[in-house]
Amino acid sequence: WDILATERLEMLKKFVDFGLEHWGSDQQGVNTTRRFLLEWLSFLYRYVPVGVLEVVPQRMNDRPPRYVCRNELETMMASDDSRDWVKISEMLLGPVPDDFKFLPKHKSNSYASSGDQRGGGEVQG
Repeated sequence: WDILATERLEMLKKFVDFGLEHWGSDQQGVNTTRRFLLEWLSFLYRYVPVGVLEVVPQRMNDRPPRYVCRNELETMMASDDSRDWVKISEMLLGPVPDDFKFLPKHKSNSYASSGDQRGGGEVQG
């Protein structure tokens, strides 16, 4: 089953709806939902769609292969740049506040790409 980027976005919309139902739709509820969404996106970006894999099934210890995304939304979802995650959250929850900052709590990849020693990226609204 090859899940499309639009189907993945629908799952994120459901997550946001549940978050707003739980924490409320006021500014504090939206900010809490956004924070949980961004932390989840910091894990989800590692997903490689089955349709672009060269070898199926992929083994657990394999590094994610380099691949060309099929559309702009899939490119944003596969990005390891937290600014792209903030853009996805803006698609679902509206613009971020001016003083918004997001720093992932963890580095979800256990390896760095060659020459990449950035760690978690800080995003300022």
